[in-house]
Order: sequence, then structure tokens, then C-alpha cells
Amino acid sequence: MAKDKHDFLHGSQSGINLLHKLISGTERSMEAYRTGQIQEGNQIALQNAVIAERIAVRYRALPTLYGPLSIRKEVSRIVADENPVEIGYTQEGWFSVRLPHLLPRKERERKGEIGSNEYLRGILPPALNRFFKGNLPTRFGDCVIIFRHIYDKEHPERKKRDHDNIEINFVIDAIANHVMKDDGALECRHYYCSAAGIEERTEIYVVPENEFITWYQAEKYFPDEGVTLHVQTVFRA
Repeated sequence: MAKDKHDFLHGSQSGINLLHKLISGTERSMEAYRTGQIQEGNQIALQNAVIAERIAVRYRALPTLYGPLSIRKEVSRIVADENPVEIGYTQEGWFSVRLPHLLPRKERERKGEIGSNEYLRGILPPALNRFFKGNLPTRFGDCVIIFRHIYDKEHPERKKRDHDNIEINFVIDAIANHVMKDDGALECRHYYCSAAGIEERTEIYVVPENEFITWYQAEKYFPDEGVTLHVQTVFRA
């Protein structure tokens, strides 16, 4: 109990420190925009986004330190409500996950710091577990995993990030556990693309390798809100 109390107080103080850091960063990004330094303002805003994710992760953990075990389920419910993850199969039988945000940038984790995939760990595996509870998984063999980054078309000045700087390894591992026979290079290829949409999000598809060209040709016609996803595939043997 004493250790829980220490962790709670330490985590709370860390949260306060991060909040001060976020307020300061927000003020600096606003000032950059006021003085016409748009690119610098965007970079500071990206740093603020990382801090905000760290704050969210810390505040999710705090109730579980001192509360009953049942509070973990309540925290998971809150996370699911605030970060809705859409999962399903397209009409063609392709598996798809839609995350409500762009994937975080990769970052070097320092001692005592929360890494970029902590945010993903809090929303993606629980959503996949809920979806496949009672649903039979489809195991794709030779396949392509596709990351489609959707940027808000109302803000064309938004700097698009390099694909190799985006956190994808954790996402691939989480999805592979449910729908891939193997995520090794011999059975799984990667493809990345970006598109404009009505709101920022990340779409992930798992497509058989011999159907990738079909997906590639269809992608330019995907609706802004995303293709319709079905709970269970009835389209593939």
C-alpha cells in the first residue's frame, strides 16, 4: 500500500509537470503562429502532441494504483469511448482497422519516460480483443499490410511526416496476432500512402498479396468517411 501511495503521488506530480510543459509549449506554438513562423509553430505543436499523449497515459494509470481491480475495466471503457477504434472487413474480405488519430512519431524512450507506443498499447489491443471475442479470425498468409494516413483536407499546410518516422512496429505486432499467419518479410509486405479526408485518422488494411493491385486501384475512390466495414467476413473461404 505504501508503494502504491508513493507511486500515486509521484505519478501525480509528474502529471502536473507535464501539464506545465504542455501549457508552455502551447503558448510558444501560438506565438509562433502570431508572428508568421508557421513551420516552427507546427513543429512545436507536434512536440505538444507527444506530451499530451504522455499525460493521457499517466492519468489513465493513476486510478488503478489505489483503486479496486474493477477500476481497470472502467478505465478501459473510458479509453474506448474517447478513442473509438473501428475494426472489420471490407466487402472484398480485406481486414481493416481505423484509428481515430494519426500514428505517433517514433521517439527514443528515455529512462522514466513513456514511449510513443504506450498510447497505442492503451487503445489497440483492447479493441482487437473485443472485436475477436466471439468472432473467428481470418489468417492471411502471403499478404500486404497497408498504412493509409489521412490528413485533414481543411488544413493543407499540415506537414506530412516521413513514413519511416512513424510508429508502426507495435501496430503490426498487435494486428498480426489476430489475422496473420506470419508478419515476417517472406509472408508480409508493407505499403504506405497518404490521402486527404474530412478528419485525421489512420487506416490499416491487411490484403492478400495477389489482391493488392485491386486495393491499389480502388483506393483512389475510397469515400471520405472510409469504406464500409463488416463485423465478420462472409466473403472469403
